[in-house]
Formats: sequence, C-alpha cells, structure tokens
Amino acid sequence: MAAYNNEFTRILEAVRQGDEGAKNELITAAYRELRRVAAAKLDRELPGHTLQPTALVHEAWLRFGEAKDQQWENRREFFGAAAEAMRRILIESARRKKAQCRGGGEVPLNVDDVEIAAPMETDELLAVHEALEKFALLDPQKAELVKLRFFVGMTIEEAADTLGIARATATRHWTYARAWFYDEISAG
Repeated sequence: MAAYNNEFTRILEAVRQGDEGAKNELITAAYRELRRVAAAKLDRELPGHTLQPTALVHEAWLRFGEAKDQQWENRREFFGAAAEAMRRILIESARRKKAQCRGGGEVPLNVDDVEIAAPMETDELLAVHEALEKFALLDPQKAELVKLRFFVGMTIEEAADTLGIARATATRHWTYARAWFYDEISAG
C-alpha cells in the first residue's frame, strides 16, 4: 500500500508540474479505486436508487474539473476531496428526492440502529449530513474519517491509510464520532 501511495503522490506531483501524460495516469489510478468505493457505497443504498457507481464517479470527477487551480499534495488530500464531492452529490440527490415527497416530516435517526452497510432513508441521510456539518466545525479530522467511512464506504483500515493515521487512532476517532452523532441526532 505504501508503494501505491508513493506512486499516486508521484503522479499528483507530475500533474502539478503540467505533465499531460500524468493526467491520464491520474485518471487511470484514481478511477478504479473511486469506482470501487462508489459501488460499495451505492450497494448499501435502498433499492431504486437512481445513481449508479459510474455516474457518481463521473459527477465527482466533473466537480474536480471545476476547481481548475486545485492541487492535491498526496493521496489523502485527493481522496478526501473525492469523499467530499461524493458526499455532496449523495446529499443533493437525497434533497431532490425529499423535495419530491409529499406529506413526510423528518424522522429522528437512532444511530445505534445504523451500520455502515445499512440502507438509509432520505431523511436519515439528511440528518446525518446536518450533524456532520456541525461535527466538522468541532473536529475536522474526525469529520473526514466519518465522510470516508460513511459516505464513501471505506473500511477503518482504508480510511486510516487515506488520512495517514494509525488504525488504532482511526478506531478511537470512529468510536468517538459514533457517540457524538448518537447524542447529536437523539437531541434533535
């Protein structure tokens, strides 16, 4: 994995230096992993979800393209930006669905009942999103971990590697974040 991280960082550096061939390398290196995590995330959505993994990756990639001056230093920054883009796309999709619904109020979410692999209702997804916005103000690093785990579907190991932290630290952060989310959403 370290060799992959170093190679990915080398490709990002070449892109920053204007190497046109490196842009193709970046697309190839990133696409497979982004497609895999998008497929894993969307597999956990409720049946009838209109987004497909390829569309989610392409939409995220288009958003990257909008940030013309964006320069990622390493794999962590790149996949952090990807997680944020995918999260925003999923939230926008959930908001569109909710706007189409009639007569539905917000339903409280019990975080104890939610596992990463559990499908989520639109209202639950929006409640988690709103809580995440607050959590990011309190602890940005733990919020990044939540984005990678919850919205991208990375394992603790993958998220720890992406963030450049120890697995034990990621596990502690995840435990803390789940408790914080439970308190936050239960109060709402």
